[in-house]
Amino acid sequence: MSFFSRSPQPASPIDDLAPSDVLISLHQLEKSYALGASRSWVLRRITLDIKEGEFVSIMGPSGAGKSTLLHILGMHDSAWTGEYYFGGQPVHRLSAKDRAALHKKWIGFVFQSYHLLDHLTVYENLDVPLSYRDIKKAERDSMVCDILDRFAIVGKKDLYPNQLSGGQQQLVAVARAVIANPKIILADEPTGNLHSSQGREIMELFRKLNEGGTTIVQVTHSEANAEYGSRVIELKDGWLVGAPTA
Repeated sequence: MSFFSRSPQPASPIDDLAPSDVLISLHQLEKSYALGASRSWVLRRITLDIKEGEFVSIMGPSGAGKSTLLHILGMHDSAWTGEYYFGGQPVHRLSAKDRAALHKKWIGFVFQSYHLLDHLTVYENLDVPLSYRDIKKAERDSMVCDILDRFAIVGKKDLYPNQLSGGQQQLVAVARAVIANPKIILADEPTGNLHSSQGREIMELFRKLNEGGTTIVQVTHSEANAEYGSRVIELKDGWLVGAPTA
């Protein structure tokens, strides 16, 4: 088994994705907030396809809508209009329960600030996403041990997040994101809190994951990080750069 090969996926309420090269398809997706008698637009008419196996970087100035778009892709945000298909599943038509099932089954998320649970050990933090699924304890233990070995962090398993460096915490966060073998990893400024050498380590890890077949979409301000990907998507004032604005 290769370092980043995939084990069989556990059962989920949403198991079937339509066979297609396109993993994500957005059509005229928009998000706005009421602002007095008018509206403040965050995203405007986003039409976009992301193919399975791509490594996409979303770039643009602060306030362009990058993180908002990423959280919509990750199904953390449901207050938007338009069409969103994930593996052929019409996300815009799904119930909150089915969206949550789709997210848990197929999507891993990596945050800039790690989002590890301080009161849990590394081992326990890795077990958390598995505990939300119908997976027997023995199988969960096996999956956690496997990921500890693959990421070379067996020696950290009994430590708490505050006993780790920033780079080590982000390594655990990435391991947690991939432990359930997602189709896609969404990363929001994943090296923003790291030293340059730690950032390169995380980006090299993403490269290996992508080479193993995992689709990756990252939000970044870093040109160096964007070079790890296969395509750059630019946002400005909520619009895709180069897309019609009228």
